Amino acid sequence: MRIKSLLMAAALMLTTVSFAQAAEPEFTFKLHHMLPPSSTAHTKVLEPWAEKVMKESNGRIKIVIYPAMQLGGKPASLYDQVRKGRVDLAWTVAGYTPGRFPKMTVFELPFMVGSAKSTSMALQEYYEKEMTDEMRDVHVLALHTHAPGSLHVRDKEVRTLEDMKGLKVRVPNRIMGDAFSLLDVNSIFMPVTQMASALSKGVVDVAVLPFEVTAPLKIDELATHNVEISGKRGLYSNTFVFAMNKKAYNSLPKDLQKVIDNNSGIPLAGFIGDEFDKNEKVGRDAAVAAGNDFYTLPDEEVARWKAKMQPVTDKWIETMNKSTNGRGQALYNEAESLLSKYEKQNGES
Repeated sequence: MRIKSLLMAAALMLTTVSFAQAAEPEFTFKLHHMLPPSSTAHTKVLEPWAEKVMKESNGRIKIVIYPAMQLGGKPASLYDQVRKGRVDLAWTVAGYTPGRFPKMTVFELPFMVGSAKSTSMALQEYYEKEMTDEMRDVHVLALHTHAPGSLHVRDKEVRTLEDMKGLKVRVPNRIMGDAFSLLDVNSIFMPVTQMASALSKGVVDVAVLPFEVTAPLKIDELATHNVEISGKRGLYSNTFVFAMNKKAYNSLPKDLQKVIDNNSGIPLAGFIGDEFDKNEKVGRDAAVAAGNDFYTLPDEEVARWKAKMQPVTDKWIETMNKSTNGRGQALYNEAESLLSKYEKQNGES
């Protein structure tokens, strides 16, 4: 009996040692992003992704997440941080570095986007087909968008194009800055992290944002008039990059690269988009609970906004024709076709 007990104890000790060794990560990577730890991106996307990678690698890969620019720099520097290896992974807004990813901006055009899930999946496939050259200096995990944005107005009701005249509007990217400028507004570009301060000080009158980010940034307390857009396609969306430093990825053995690969691409883009869609309702419900005012632009008014902003799409096609040997219209058509494909696949058409 004593021998049996000793053997069992030894086996238990070996198991414990083996578990401890497996639990000790072989690779620890830093993931940097701009939003607070209460944001959808942090709690619903990046944390679950990091946990899944750790689990599927049997604890050999550990991802440490640094939100709210804790590792320094500004949101616009995140792409270069991961490109240069100052961080191992980064999640950022592509439009914070204007002109860097021109082909991707087709998904930033006014009234181009549908749900975050379908648009994100379309964007990821579009990247794989059309724009790997634009991001060859990083290892792309997924590209995605948020749900179509709305207008969040500080202290004025907006019902028509005419109501926008003269307002100071925070625009999310260069393309939507051009689009809003056609509405006789003052377009001001700034990262989303500066929005609360800008609204409270009256630097801007209108925040152009999806609802999912308004509650973590307390936008619903500062902009109490919400204008939504009717119809299948929304006003706009930002494009996002979730990327890994190439050297960090290449430092992994093939079996661990496969873990990363299994948590990348179109499935990851769809997962992220779905989380942003679901949390759009959470953010909107918070604004309702705060007693905010809501108005949905009717179809006839949306048609007026579309017509007013159409020159931005026309200019995009013309500009891309010049830089891609006449493929501007083809790229636009490809994006439209992929979005329709995933809308149908996801039961949204």
